[in-house]
Order: sequence, then structure tokens, then C-alpha cells
Amino acid sequence: MSNIHPNAYIEEGATIGKNVTIEPFAVVKKNVVIEDNVVIKSHAYIDGFTLIKENAIIWPGASIGTKTQDLKFKGEKTFVEIGRNTEIREYATINSSCNENSKVKVGDNCLIMAYCHIAHNCSIGNNVVMSNSAMLAGHVIIEDFVVIGGMTPVHQFSKIGKYAMVGGFSRVSKDVPPYTIGGGYPYRVGGLNLVGLKRKGFSLDVRNELFKAFRFTYRMGLRLTDALEKIQNELKPIEEIQKWVEFCKNSKRGLLGIEGITKKETQPLEPLSVVK
Repeated sequence: MSNIHPNAYIEEGATIGKNVTIEPFAVVKKNVVIEDNVVIKSHAYIDGFTLIKENAIIWPGASIGTKTQDLKFKGEKTFVEIGRNTEIREYATINSSCNENSKVKVGDNCLIMAYCHIAHNCSIGNNVVMSNSAMLAGHVIIEDFVVIGGMTPVHQFSKIGKYAMVGGFSRVSKDVPPYTIGGGYPYRVGGLNLVGLKRKGFSLDVRNELFKAFRFTYRMGLRLTDALEKIQNELKPIEEIQKWVEFCKNSKRGLLGIEGITKKETQPLEPLSVVK
């Protein structure tokens, strides 16, 4: 049995799972699929070919699955997917995608806070936190365990690597490497996201190798190709180092902070003890 208030509007054709709560004045349109144990709060609006997975919570005023704001949209069939245990807070907007059969995806266990915006063709991994009024332009990729501070816009086609933390009131115009922390405008990469890595159980040995990779990339004044070559030749071939190299090599927009490094900033090198 589901708990659907009589003043909620459920369009014929919508699929509603078991133990779903839909509060008064929420709107669920005909192509929406809501799985078990989902809660839809008052005045939420859910449209399009949208799938909301188990145990998600949609808070008042959130708008999900509405038409993309991309002017190239010509009425194609596109999709939105909201993952398990994810919360979409008040007045967040998640548009549908652009291009036939494309999808906007928000992963499992995410927290999308109030007034956030997620545009067309975005892909958000699992365990991501977007703080209040963070904004993603089209085609942005956010990997797992990323935290984005409030009031931060992310430029279209940019990518933020896993376990990265982006400070509030920043401007992300290029790619942010995984495992890092940074912020500001212009954006500065400050180092490893040590608190986040420790909380997630990364060993001291892994953190040391990542620190060396960061130092080669950002603190030695090397060209990126030379830095990556040193990383591959001199560091342990653990999964996290391979991820760092892969991310940097495949960056399409370029890495944030690389172009702003000066010789003065490369001295002195920090001791490895800082990662303990």
C-alpha cells in the first residue's frame, strides 16, 4: 500500500511502487516511474521519462525531468534517473537531457541540496554532495564521493574526479583531478583531500603515493606529460595512481590550476609527513 494524498496529482500512466508517500499538491506526470519506499513531498513536480529509485526523497518545490534548457532540443525522447537513497532538497532543478535516448543520471546515496541545478546530459556518481545553489552546466561528469561547495558553478563538459572536494563560491571551468581539494576564483588546487581520504579508509601508503603524484603534477614545475611519465615510472602501480594518470591523460578541457603554477610556488617541497 502507498500513502498518496488525495490532493496530489498523479497523471494516468505513472507507475507507483509499494510503500510510496506522495504529499498534497505534488505533481507526478504520466511517464514517471517511482520505485518502492520513495517519498515525494508537497509541491514537488516530476515530469518526463523519469525513474526515481528506492528510498529516494524529493523535497518541496523540487523540479525533476522537465524540458532541457538547451536550445538545440528538438523534442527527442530523453531520460532522468535518480538513484537509491538519494535526497533532492527544496527547489533543486534537474532538467531532462538532450539528444535521443540520452540520460541525466544522479547516482545512489547522493545529497543534492536546496536550489542546486543539474542541466542536460550530466552524470553524477554515487555518494556525491552538492551544497546549496551549486550549479552544473550541460555534459558535466561528477565522479563518486565528490563534494561541491555552495554557490559554485561548473562549466559545461567539465569533469570532477572521485573523492575531490571543491570549495564554495568557486568557479570550475576545467577538470578537477581526483583526490584533491581546492577552490576560489581563479581556482587553486591546494593539495590532497586528506580529511576525506582518511575518513574513507585510504591507507597511509596510498596517501603517500597520491601525495607524490600531486607533487609531480603541481609542485615541481614540470610539463604535464613529463609529470605523468615520472608518476608512471617512479610510483607504485596501485589503483589510485593509475586513476590519477588516466584522469589527467584523458582530460578534455585541461586540468584546473596547472596553468597558474609559477616557479616560486614550486618551492619549497612539502615533506611527505604531512599526509600522516
